[in-house]
Amino acid sequence: MGSLVVSLFLTSCTGEFNRAESGTAMGALGGAVVGQAIGRNTGGTVIGALVGGAVGYMIGNEMDKQDQQRLNQVYEQGVSGQTSSWRNPDNGNAYSVTPEPAVTSQDGPCRKAKISSVIDGKPQTVYTNACRNSQGEWVLQ
Repeated sequence: MGSLVVSLFLTSCTGEFNRAESGTAMGALGGAVVGQAIGRNTGGTVIGALVGGAVGYMIGNEMDKQDQQRLNQVYEQGVSGQTSSWRNPDNGNAYSVTPEPAVTSQDGPCRKAKISSVIDGKPQTVYTNACRNSQGEWVLQ
């Protein structure tokens, strides 16, 4: 299982796949960590990775360009601990993002955030980490 999580994580860092795949990898990694922390066994890790991967895929696949721009704005200008919310008028999906304080890492400025969404009537929540790239865009890690 550990090699699957590491493989998903490393693949997500190459930037060679689309939003859905990136969301899946990010969600799987986060889910595996939470699953291990809660279950303290391989079963908990596997279940966490599966659930996290599914949620990450849904959010990564459903966010259109407008939603990504709004998310980028929250990472760039959002007040730490304050939730920013919006509804996409084209597809009806709703998002709420609560950023944490920015920290400086070797990748530059990075921020964690809680993203809650309602996609096709189904509520979902993921925890993300994004760092600003050389073009000034926030890229999910």
